[in-house]
Amino acid sequence: MTATLIPGKPVAEKIESGLKRASVEFETLTGRKPGLATILVGNDPSSQRYIAIKQKKGQELGFAGFHSQLDQDATTDDLLKVINSYNSNDSIDAMLIQYPTPKQIDFDLCLSQVDPNKDADGMHPLNMGKLALSIPGPIPCTPAAIEELLKYYDIPVAGKHVAILGRGLTLGRPLSLLLSQKRDSADAAVSILHSGYKNWPSITKIADIVVAAAGVPGILKKDHVKEGSVVIGAGVRYEGKTLLSDVEEDVSEVASFITPRVGGVGPMTVAMLYQNTINCAFSSKNGNRQN
Repeated sequence: MTATLIPGKPVAEKIESGLKRASVEFETLTGRKPGLATILVGNDPSSQRYIAIKQKKGQELGFAGFHSQLDQDATTDDLLKVINSYNSNDSIDAMLIQYPTPKQIDFDLCLSQVDPNKDADGMHPLNMGKLALSIPGPIPCTPAAIEELLKYYDIPVAGKHVAILGRGLTLGRPLSLLLSQKRDSADAAVSILHSGYKNWPSITKIADIVVAAAGVPGILKKDHVKEGSVVIGAGVRYEGKTLLSDVEEDVSEVASFITPRVGGVGPMTVAMLYQNTINCAFSSKNGNRQN
């Protein structure tokens, strides 16, 4: 068996087409473009690369971009000042703090000070709570992208066993909440696994859908999945300019569907970031604050 590739680019392009129309509609109604602000603390090369990608995509989609670059030795108070200024700026509909931040930054405190109605990443504690309770609000971008990917390629999720390798706050945990909700594109039985559980391959081996989200290159191997399973490579790491996936290439020999090493979930994650942004913009304009 050779797996069918399920690239994210066609899905992202479909979402982005709607976002372009929505941004024009918003500008027509309000006289301004929907605005996304990004904050980067320090000079991490990967973070700089991600911010550049997000800013470029925003320009293509017709969004206004705002950005603050803080020094590597910036303090929590420095970051809080930027957050507060963005909270009070009516031209900014959503914002994100690029993670990770330098160790002296209290990231959790700073995240909690973001206006939850301007939470582009869906990571504010209030919005994570809403996700747990199935209440509408911003959804973390990569989990939202994975649900859209499975939906686009008509891969059944309801009633299936999904194993997520990785329990991170930005991916594994919110994805488990999202895919276990009672909804046509979800409603799965979900297992969250991590490297601390040494026998995790015994679970991925029986799962219908496996999401590798550990950020450990090559952690998911051919003998860790059952024949005919669906494999989503969502965890990546850069070594220099080389992108390394959590999924070994030979997994495609047993899977039925698999994301490509490059161009899988990534392009869609940025699209979902701007989906959150336009949702925040229209919610604020209509007076229907999301929180």
